[in-house]
Amino acid sequence: MHPTHTAQRYIPRMLAILFVTLLAAFTMATFSAGSAQADAVGTEYNFTISGNVQFNGKALDKVAIAVDGNGYQANTVTDAEGKWAIGVPEKGTYKVTLDEGTLPKGVIVAKGGNVIDAEFGLTDRRSVNFFLGEGTRNTVSFFDQFVNRFVNGLNFGLLLALAAIGVSLIFGTTGLSNFAHAEMITFGALMTLVFSVQLGLPIWLAILIAILLSGALGFGLDAVIWKPLRRKGVAVIPLMIVSIGLSLALRYLYQYFFGGSTSQLPGAGMADLKFGAISLSPIDLASMSISIVVLLAVAYFLLRTRIGKATRAVSDNPSLASASGIDVDHVIRIVWVVGAALAGLSGVLWAYFRPGVSWDMGFQMLLLVFAAVTLGGLGTAFGALVGSLIVGLFVELSTLWLPSDLKVVGALVVLILVLLFRPQGILGRKERIG
Repeated sequence: MHPTHTAQRYIPRMLAILFVTLLAAFTMATFSAGSAQADAVGTEYNFTISGNVQFNGKALDKVAIAVDGNGYQANTVTDAEGKWAIGVPEKGTYKVTLDEGTLPKGVIVAKGGNVIDAEFGLTDRRSVNFFLGEGTRNTVSFFDQFVNRFVNGLNFGLLLALAAIGVSLIFGTTGLSNFAHAEMITFGALMTLVFSVQLGLPIWLAILIAILLSGALGFGLDAVIWKPLRRKGVAVIPLMIVSIGLSLALRYLYQYFFGGSTSQLPGAGMADLKFGAISLSPIDLASMSISIVVLLAVAYFLLRTRIGKATRAVSDNPSLASASGIDVDHVIRIVWVVGAALAGLSGVLWAYFRPGVSWDMGFQMLLLVFAAVTLGGLGTAFGALVGSLIVGLFVELSTLWLPSDLKVVGALVVLILVLLFRPQGILGRKERIG
């Protein structure tokens, strides 16, 4: 077999190993950070919310505390002395929640509830204490928790699929694993923030403009960077390194122009609607509906349109597609535009799901996107969809058994198991020669 063909055979497997390694490192880093600072998080900030959880004079350790507000979220647990502290980026009102499920048996929040609104005064510290007593907690059944998190996982999987399909299409047509796709995700959310919050346009119009600008970003990046590099015959690995450098450059440009704080899009924080055991906000329902409609449109594009069929032909064998009269560069340009537009829309929905817009939000999602693409099969759009749904479900359902800081472990375990028995992914091929 020709050496080039041999290299092309092993590129998907090498990339799969790379993605698994990155995801494992990310998971271990998260776990280590959480373990090292169990009783104090956000120490880089100047403002602190703290407390001491005791019952009958006895300190309670490993009680989970969460702080949420002003686009910022953080979690911690009490130490052996019952103390906890969470740093926050700015003064304001924050919602402090004590997880009653982490209290010892027979201990409940006696009065005032397990959620307290904490507002800073003239000082940089705010103390919050919960009043505990004896009693029996009202618990939610495991089945109800499972159903609710299953629906949330489906919602997350659908928005993850929008980003993953773009990555998969770009890889299929160019062989490039685009690490700068994370910044395309962030770009869509940031543009929505600019046009809706800063310029005061209706949110639907701001989202539409953001998607169009995201597509224009993909067009520009291909025209200025990727097409010239392809014409020079630059290999896949150097291209991947370029994408990493581009990712870093764009990410810190976002931080320079938009700052390091988290901002909210209009409509975030709407009250949930109850459908039996399922609790969803109107934004969640809209997000799922939009994702399904867009994914159906992408499927129609790939299966029914001439450009879509040409895209699949280029993905299967670029040389044969070119010999058949297909303008490969034109197809790749369209793929970049479509992939970037999908990433931008995914960023908007991700900003509502998190919630909040920040300069590095796409990077927080990137490893899960790669996991979904690898799991479904590199270079296959429908494989990316299947992989995204599996990853989304496992990320949410794993929190039934694992701490929330380790919820990506579920996706990692499934990814490893699938790659052990089917290295090409669920819908991928054993071999791609072209």
